[in-house]
Parts: sequence; structure tokens; C-alpha cells
Amino acid sequence: MANTFTFYNTLDRKVEEFKPREEGKVSMYTCGPTVYHYAHIGNIRTYIMQDVLIKSLQYAGYDVKRVMNITDVGHLASDADTGEDKMLAGAKREHKTVMEIAKFYTDAFFNDFDAVGNKRPDVIEPATNCIPEFIHMVDVLIKKGFAYVAGGNVYFDTSKLKDYYVFSSDVEKEQLQVGVRDDVEEDTNKKNKTDFVLWFTKSKFEDQALKWDSPWGVGYPGWHIECSCISMKHLGEYIDIHCGGVDNIFPHHTNEIAQSESYLGHEWCRYWFHSNHLNDQSGKMSKSKGAFLTVSLLKEKGYDPLVYRFFCLQSHYRKPLVFSFEALDSVVGAFNKLVKRISELKEGGVVDEAVKAEFEGKFRDAISNDLNTAMAITVLYDVLKADTNDATKIALIESFDKVLSLDLLAHAKALSNKEDKPDVDPELEAYVLDAIERRATAKKAKDFATADAIRAELLEKGVEIKDTREGVKWQLI
Repeated sequence: MANTFTFYNTLDRKVEEFKPREEGKVSMYTCGPTVYHYAHIGNIRTYIMQDVLIKSLQYAGYDVKRVMNITDVGHLASDADTGEDKMLAGAKREHKTVMEIAKFYTDAFFNDFDAVGNKRPDVIEPATNCIPEFIHMVDVLIKKGFAYVAGGNVYFDTSKLKDYYVFSSDVEKEQLQVGVRDDVEEDTNKKNKTDFVLWFTKSKFEDQALKWDSPWGVGYPGWHIECSCISMKHLGEYIDIHCGGVDNIFPHHTNEIAQSESYLGHEWCRYWFHSNHLNDQSGKMSKSKGAFLTVSLLKEKGYDPLVYRFFCLQSHYRKPLVFSFEALDSVVGAFNKLVKRISELKEGGVVDEAVKAEFEGKFRDAISNDLNTAMAITVLYDVLKADTNDATKIALIESFDKVLSLDLLAHAKALSNKEDKPDVDPELEAYVLDAIERRATAKKAKDFATADAIRAELLEKGVEIKDTREGVKWQLI
């Protein structure tokens, strides 16, 4: 592990060297989707950059274990515990049960997640699987004096902490405190404006679809507690990296730290990795605006999902990225040119290991420097221009694609195959398929003279047919 790996740690508000608790191994937790609706391409940008982080760490030699939750209960319309449960709202919208909604949108999420080249987490855990763990943590927090029961609900008492606003500078703390005081939907059960719900009962209970028995009455968990418990269930008392979008920093991740470290009695997570928003012309992409873009919709419009990944990789994960179809079309052109250039490389020959090691070092330096994906892509272009043989270039493209995950060699091979087989006139193709069917009928009737005549008829039109185990194949000659 000679290479120094750095990224921006939101907790310390600076780029710093990553040092895991156990040498060579990384435990990572990433906030998963609330599965009440489709994930838009802004959500997917966050997961693309997390995927790049994981694969970059692996490229640098680390063994990474990643856990992700699926929120299927407890996430209210506001992250500050106000409004309707998002899952219940989704069920009402579509006249389905909450579990039907959860199953449908979990599947839809992973279809889009997979399509952009992401590797699925090692552990994926729905919140509804972990109710006993939630109840246990709440019980311990009450006994330790960090939580209290009021109005039937259980709240975390933020006044018991030395520093609740752990991610914020002094100026930001003052701004957040003002924002909290201006809370539009006041919960009179709270002792402090910043307190948050660990367990809901009758105050949010009227038509809640999912509820469980607990020592404090029938109810359901708050949103923030699920990530703490699911992380501890699969990764233990310490994790190295916690990932999410910048909108998770406050209050979600702030609350996770509050409850986790109060429960454990020690530091929980050392490094926090956050990706910035994807914006469109009207601002941050959001489901609350109504219509929004998904990866599946991009596919329907004819875009390769990996081109969207390429679009994301050309910007830094900590910068807001502005999406437009004009910008995406520009990236389509660049991606196609890149694939075309790769398709011209000739297979065979001996890899120059010294050159390969040199460029792999440059690529590793780029991704290890706060995930500089734009520079990593520049190194890829430098390889294509380098004074070395094609075998070395192909080996390096394959190496880099372990992180970039753009499927470049497969795209190049598909392009070569397409160029080798020119487009066939649809009328000719229909004629050939009909002739093959007529020939099969003749052979079945043991009318071999007609079958041979059809073969000769096709040859006259420049079409050769072959009988194979997979059926009749044809090609232009």
C-alpha cells in the first residue's frame, strides 16, 4: 500500500490521507434509497461516485466491505421528522400496499444502479428486517439518559451532547440554530428544537401501514436510527467510511453520529464522504418538483447509461454538476470517438510491463487524489496517444476500466463487429428469412429439389446460407 489515498473528509472539512482502522481493509456504509418512487439521475450520480470510491480503493490495494440500507419505513416527508411517511404516500399514490411499493421501487432502483456500471454492495438490508435492533438501541439510549419518552414517542435529547453540530463551522452552527428555531411544524413534545424521533407511536399513527410492538407502545422507527443499527449489525462498532449525498449531512448524518456515539460510548466513523447535487436549469434535481429524469428514461430516449456515467466522471464529485441534454449529447460524441479509437487497436503482441506500470501509477495517482476522475480519464487518453504497442494499450484500458467501469473494450468490439457487417436492406432481410422458411418446409416434406433450388436462388442474390446446430445462418457474399 505504497500509494497515499486521500479524499475530502466532511467531518474535518479538508482533504486528508485515508487510514483505515485495520490495515488493508475498509468497512464502508452507504445510505440507500427510500423506495417510495424512482431514483432520479441526481440520486444515481451519488451512487456512481460512491462506486468509483470503492473501486479506486480496491485499485489501490484495499479490501472493501460495503453495506447499504433500503429505507422501507420511517422516512417522513421532511428529514426533520415532520410530514407524512414517504412510503405511505407512495402506497396511496399508486393504490398499492407499502410492501408492494417497496418491492417495485427497490427492483427499479437496482435496474438503474446496475445499468450505470455500479457494483452492488456486499450487504443490502431493508429497514423492516431490523426492528429488534432498532428497539434495542432505543432502549439503551433511554437507559443511558440520552433519550426520553414524551407524547408516546421516544426522542433523542441533543442537549446531552457536547457538540451536536459536528459537521459545521462556528458560523454554520449559528445559521443552523436559527434555521431550527424557525421550524414551521413545531413538535411540542420535544425538549429541544434539535431533538429527533427514535420511535414513533400515536403522534404519527393514524393510518401508518407498518407498525410493531415495543416497550413504548405499538409504533415504528424514526428514519435516522436505521443506518446506525444496520451498520453495527453488519460492520460492528466501528466503520471507516460513511457515504451519502450532501443533503444527508444535516440532519440525517448529524443525527446518526449523535445516537451511534451515545450508544457506543466511543467514536463511530472516522471518514465521511459526500457527493454534491446534480442540477438542471431550474436548480437541484428533486422528486418534489414532479416530473424527473431516471436512467431508464435516458435509455428509452436512446442514451447508453454508461454515457451518463462518463458524463459524471468528467466532473469532480464535490462540485455541483449541471445536467442538460445538450451537455449529454456532447458527451455522447466524445464517448463514441473514444470507443472508435479503441476499436482501431489490434489484438495480439506482448505487453510492455514497464510502460503498463508507469501509466497505472499515473492513473492510481489521479484517483487517489480526492477521486480526480477527470484526470484519470486524461491518463486514459494519454495511453491512446502513447508511443507503445496496441497490446499494452489494450491491457491498460482493461486495467483502468476496473474503476471507470465504462465497458470500453466491449463497446469497441461491438463497434468493430457492426462495421464488419454493413446494414442489410430490410426488404432483402425479409426476403431471405421467408426463403429460409420455405426451404425448411420443403426439406420437412422431403422435397430436396425445391430446397436446393431455394439455396441456388439465394446465391444468385448474393446470399449464402449454412445449416448449423443453432439453426440456419446467412451472410452476404
